[in-house]
Amino acid sequence: MQRQKLGTSKLDVSPLALGTMTFGTQTPEAEAHTQIDMALAAGINLIDTAEMYPVNPVTAENVGKTEEIVGRWIAASGRRNEAVIATKITGSNGGFVRDGRGIDGETIVEAVEASLRRLQTDVIDLYQLHWPNRGSYHFRQYWSYRPSEDTPEEIAANMVEVLEALETLRRDGKVREFGLSNESAWGTAEWLRLARETGTPRMVSIQNEYSMLCRLFDTDLGELCCREQIGLLAYSPLAAGMLTGKYRGGAVPEGSRLSINNTLNGRVNPRSDAAIEAYAGIAERYGLDLAAMSLAFCKARPFMGSVIFGATHADQLEHILAGAELQLSEEILSEIDAANRANPMPF
Repeated sequence: MQRQKLGTSKLDVSPLALGTMTFGTQTPEAEAHTQIDMALAAGINLIDTAEMYPVNPVTAENVGKTEEIVGRWIAASGRRNEAVIATKITGSNGGFVRDGRGIDGETIVEAVEASLRRLQTDVIDLYQLHWPNRGSYHFRQYWSYRPSEDTPEEIAANMVEVLEALETLRRDGKVREFGLSNESAWGTAEWLRLARETGTPRMVSIQNEYSMLCRLFDTDLGELCCREQIGLLAYSPLAAGMLTGKYRGGAVPEGSRLSINNTLNGRVNPRSDAAIEAYAGIAERYGLDLAAMSLAFCKARPFMGSVIFGATHADQLEHILAGAELQLSEEILSEIDAANRANPMPF
């Protein structure tokens, strides 16, 4: 599997990345380790996790378990140098991490040290800010989003404090590169501006939701990331499993994410059903697997750094890997764009 530099970093990453957010809840540890081995065997080297994982549900008791599972794989396999390990610090939250305290110079050092211990590694390859302290319009919050009342000066002061802490972590050899997640165009531009002005680390990636059903990234953030060489790490490229087709016709497979969360965090509605049918129709006309087409579409975007997918079970991962090399023609991409125009922002 071909590799490319992530943004302006020195990290060589595969076009697909293995997400781990179900490791420790829906995915038992032994199967999680099997998935990492399968991904590496297929040429996937980017493994993405977070201190708040696993999810479904997120609880204070579960925080850090996914990193521990990945860490035990690192310790047992001896293959640390074959993987690019990415993890994240939780932003301001409801109390499940650090009593809700957000990201500042002190918490980011504390969080990195804890992640290093859980991951059983000396260095994190990519460390990301899971969401900004000032809030985010992601997770379907854009329908009623209002910018926070924090002043630009207050936001900048916090960003500089964090950037200075990141510089210390990089200088100490604990983190190689840094990235954002669930950020906006304005926030990303501010991180870049302040890094230039202070000589602190430049963000090399942004991890936001992106799929054929969620294309918010295509305009302002898309241009910013192309011009500034920020790689998108797309999460939910299969729209929480909706773009595999397994939920078509009202199906709810036992043990699936939909069986646990009956709205898939706000994604399930008649508009998304119609959009899925439109994309499924394209896949069927060209004899393509819907999941493979969905991932191939994401890989083809000009701002893409890597596409993060997850699999609850190894057989699902095997299915995804079978279509991992698919490339779409301009004709198919044009039909996808037309379907998007007819079914904009279904959730």
